[in-house]
Amino acid sequence: QVQLVESGGGLVQPGGSLRLSCTASGFTLEHYAIGWFRQAPGKEREGISCISPRTGFTYYADSVKGRFTGSRDKGKNTVHLQMNVLRPEDTAVYYCARGGGCSNYFITRPREYDYWGQGTPVTVSS
Repeated sequence: QVQLVESGGGLVQPGGSLRLSCTASGFTLEHYAIGWFRQAPGKEREGISCISPRTGFTYYADSVKGRFTGSRDKGKNTVHLQMNVLRPEDTAVYYCARGGGCSNYFITRPREYDYWGQGTPVTVSS
């Protein structure tokens, strides 16, 4: 059974950091890419990053480039998203999803991802 479980969300002050994790089960992580998406209230789902666990290749949307960093933990079938210099506009529910590739093409097309986690909320507020 394919599952993705996000963790690490929470409340943080502007300028602070959080580290999200996405733990996969039921499939071999290295055979796929993992995308990170977020959805703020009243807004469309936004693709912000992806990682190819086999190679470590990462891609970032302009909105998070230079602040967010993706990584993989092969031993735990888990990928992470380190989020630094958080802003109030980063407030959203964050999701990871399984996809076939990592590029701007993929993170701008949520339909390219077949399994999604349940999401973890991130609130950036003072």
